[in-house]
Amino acid sequence: MAFIEDLAGMGAQASSDPACPARPPSDGFTALPWTKFDDGLVSCWQALSSETPVPNPFYEPWYLLPALRQFDPQGLCRLATLIADGKLIGLMPLAFERRYHGHPIPHLANWSHDNQFFGAPLIAAGYERAFWHALLDWASRHCGSALFLHLATLALESEPFAALGEVCAERGNPFRVVHREKRAALDAGPTPDQHLAACLTKKRRKELDRKRRRLEELGALEFSRHTDEAGLDDWIDHFLALERAGWKGEADSALACDMRTESLFRQALAGAARDGRLERIAFHFDGRPIAMLASFFTPPHVFSYKTAFDESLAKLSPGLLLQVENLQVLGRADIEMTDSCASPDHPMMDHFWRDRRAIGNVTIGIGGPVRRAVGAGLAALEARNMEKQG
Repeated sequence: MAFIEDLAGMGAQASSDPACPARPPSDGFTALPWTKFDDGLVSCWQALSSETPVPNPFYEPWYLLPALRQFDPQGLCRLATLIADGKLIGLMPLAFERRYHGHPIPHLANWSHDNQFFGAPLIAAGYERAFWHALLDWASRHCGSALFLHLATLALESEPFAALGEVCAERGNPFRVVHREKRAALDAGPTPDQHLAACLTKKRRKELDRKRRRLEELGALEFSRHTDEAGLDDWIDHFLALERAGWKGEADSALACDMRTESLFRQALAGAARDGRLERIAFHFDGRPIAMLASFFTPPHVFSYKTAFDESLAKLSPGLLLQVENLQVLGRADIEMTDSCASPDHPMMDHFWRDRRAIGNVTIGIGGPVRRAVGAGLAALEARNMEKQG
């Protein structure tokens, strides 16, 4: 396909260009193979990650680069970037996909994988419209056989999303939200005690207190909280073993069941810790872990990345007890919202976290009038199907 051939050509060009590795590219929009990016641009990328008003840890270099190394070793994914006045002001991984919901429908999309739970691009405040204009210009010129642009897991209640709708309307690009969901979140405002009182009855709170006392009677119960790299390798080993010992291990879906997901988990947590983005909390019972949680802190948001608990102690709710400790995030002045990263209707998180974050997928028509009409038709069909399923 033309797009794939273009990818290969740009990859070859990247390896012979001595200017790019030493400094960010010139002002403007580019979409180059991720293998072309080096330490010079990564430092600009890190700066952007700290400045964007809608943070996304899954697109920060310490997470995205290990993910790309594991799931796109051939280097087909591009990093779409916008540079203004020598400063990186927008970034999103972009891929050409051949299938869509199991059907052979070629399209462009923000690159993702199963352990990525948010797809909003990193955009500096005030540059939202400029980024979307540049992306749509590029997509229309380089669409190849792609019928549309599909952007998944965006924050529907955000300035970048509002700007995207405005830009599409101005340009005449068909724009449709084809999937919506509201997943559990934790908004700042109430104290931990106030939150507990709002989401759990007095009887349920007493029951949780009883379970914690029971654990303390049966053995030595110890809570820990770390935000540094101390003991991280051992912590990761224990987490992987704990997760694999439960239902995910039986279903062959635990991180340690695939060397790629295990490697990503190890590298991402190590990178997050180095950048001050990681918090890990745990309960240990007689020296062994019984509940663990790794979260990514990207102020003003937090993302609850991965959690695991000892299912043999399920009657004593170690996972829920750990979530009670996790409520201390409500006391941080720099945090406005915590995203659970949980699927809708999660049996625990939907009940324990009463706030919601609106997440959705959009389909955008690109290219000429005929291609845009085809893309709009497919988007309308998908939206109707989603309405019927909902």
